[in-house]
Amino acid sequence: VTRDGYPVIFHDIFMFTQEKGVITEKRVTEMPLHEFLSYGPQKDGANVKPMFRKTKDGRIFEWKVMKDDPLCTLQDAFVKVKRSVGFNIELKFDDNTVYGEEALRKTLGNILKVVNEHAENRPIIFSSFHPDAALLIRNMQISYPVFFLTNGGCEIYKDVRRNSFDEAIKICKEGGLQGIVSEVKAILRTPNAVQRVQDSKLSLISYGQLNNAVEVIYLQYLMGVEGVIVDMVMEISEAIASISVRNKEDEEEDDGRKSMIMFGEERTKVKISKDEIAFLTKFAPKLLQQ
Repeated sequence: VTRDGYPVIFHDIFMFTQEKGVITEKRVTEMPLHEFLSYGPQKDGANVKPMFRKTKDGRIFEWKVMKDDPLCTLQDAFVKVKRSVGFNIELKFDDNTVYGEEALRKTLGNILKVVNEHAENRPIIFSSFHPDAALLIRNMQISYPVFFLTNGGCEIYKDVRRNSFDEAIKICKEGGLQGIVSEVKAILRTPNAVQRVQDSKLSLISYGQLNNAVEVIYLQYLMGVEGVIVDMVMEISEAIASISVRNKEDEEEDDGRKSMIMFGEERTKVKISKDEIAFLTKFAPKLLQQ
């Protein structure tokens, strides 16, 4: 949310640009809306303030993509994106900033105002890595599901509530949240966590670069993961639609079955045991090395 109270669509906490050959940075929440919208490509084709990104290891590189568009507000997204498309509204907060309840409530209130005015019948969920923000948005509204985002222990944070599946489950149960969105690597490393989430009557969705491999999507389907967040939406959707399974008799197998799973043009033979989670444990180590 900008300094003057407008929810905007942007991934990073800081905006980087180049002025007279010098890289400068400014916190998005410290800008008024008109300044935020002045960065990057403009509607008239100009790009006076090119955007840059900073990696976790400190490297800075110019923001270059195959197809770009001007920055926009949350309201713009509601107005311009067809209503049949659902929104996962991630509530973004700085990991290195301590937020009091009043500050969180003000930010979330600005977001809810736009949602209430423009959502209509659009499917929406809220999600956040910030435990208090996730709990508070659930307290402030009951119309839309709230999911807690977690790395599941892939990274360690000062707030212990962010460091494991068990902590994520605890937050959801105590705060009445509907589910968890986890880094897919955490799911592959601790497949038994899926059952713990299910036993807690929570939904489980995953995100991460590995989700751009259709084999990983299928593994999660077998495990019981209910949804995936991917970059290549069209490609993954088409690949999933092309999956077919053919069973063949095999007397040498204990369970009497072998399956040919087809991912588009590629074919991979896999064993399907009585407990399909065994399928995961066979392939997960190779996936995690990628």
